Amino acid sequence: MADLSVRNRYFDDLFSTPDLAWMGQNTNHIPAHPAVTAAMVASIEAGEFNAYAPPLGFEALRAAIVEDFGVPGLEALVTEGGVNALALITRARAKPGTTLVTTDPTWKWPCQFAEQQGAEVIQTPIYGPETGYKLTPDLLRAHIDERCAILYVVDPNNPLGVTYSAEEITEFAAIAKENGALLVHDCTYRDFAEGHTPAVAVDAENCICSLSFSKWLGLAGMRIGGLVGRPELIAELAAVSTSVLGGNVVAQRGAMAGLKVKAEWMAEVRRIDFANKVKIRAAAEAIGMTVPVWPSHGNFLVIETGATGVTPEAIVEAARLDGVMIRQGAYHTAAFGDRFIKVSTTVPEAWADKLATNLAGYVETARGLTDVPALF
Repeated sequence: MADLSVRNRYFDDLFSTPDLAWMGQNTNHIPAHPAVTAAMVASIEAGEFNAYAPPLGFEALRAAIVEDFGVPGLEALVTEGGVNALALITRARAKPGTTLVTTDPTWKWPCQFAEQQGAEVIQTPIYGPETGYKLTPDLLRAHIDERCAILYVVDPNNPLGVTYSAEEITEFAAIAKENGALLVHDCTYRDFAEGHTPAVAVDAENCICSLSFSKWLGLAGMRIGGLVGRPELIAELAAVSTSVLGGNVVAQRGAMAGLKVKAEWMAEVRRIDFANKVKIRAAAEAIGMTVPVWPSHGNFLVIETGATGVTPEAIVEAARLDGVMIRQGAYHTAAFGDRFIKVSTTVPEAWADKLATNLAGYVETARGLTDVPALF
């Protein structure tokens, strides 16, 4: 409990920092589309929050999510954030004697959820040019067997930003089926990728996709995400859900409005995102840092720090002292975390300008830090 209290105070302090530039959690801080804000305000003014939502989500939202994925015949389950969607899957499928196979780096929370259910987590190292920073079919075959209950693929990968082709996703789905595993395709960042193929489009029987409205639409604090899959699988997962009284009503209204304006909204978000990436990459390379994955298909960049001679943690703390929150690699991976920092890029351009202008200064400040506090 002590560690949890320290972690909670850490984020509480960040929230209490005036004008903090949130650039470490891949959240979207570009001012919301007016239609989304209007929908949520209208919901509040109508007092809709006084009632529970339908347990699977509003029917209009469920239908809109399936339409957005473009695979007819599927169903959606609305959850309290993308993390809750993944927790449902591990609750249903991860058991003692089974494994969850994923990459290293990956998003760590489903791994923790699987271990809580008694499953073993097997991570396949992908951080390096020898694999193109990606999972390959050969690598996967070397780490998966009939014990695997869940093959968990984050695509685009968080934190690396690599994405997979339709052919690669098809091979992963086939390998999962050969071993009796469910392919869980975490599509949180798919709207930032070029040519993304959801796994349910290649194998709707043995794949499920998770989604989030935190990143592309900026509703992180509203806690809304979901799952898309065949009706029987959605029913299986809904049966173990703890959200029996539905999700956030106001968030669902915002999500529905967001899906209606998605094409217009994402064109502007991606324009700002890419411009921010370009200037941050230039600033990093000017002081000897490198960006190993370019272009990143997520709304973030991995920046390797080895040439600076200081730790990622020291750079993160130096940035925090200047009101900029970025993230140390160790959050994502114990094996490779000492190599990089991660910077989120769906932020106001002024935030990206501040980081780019002051990055060299953060490195110099980091050299003099003798006491870096615990980071999360």
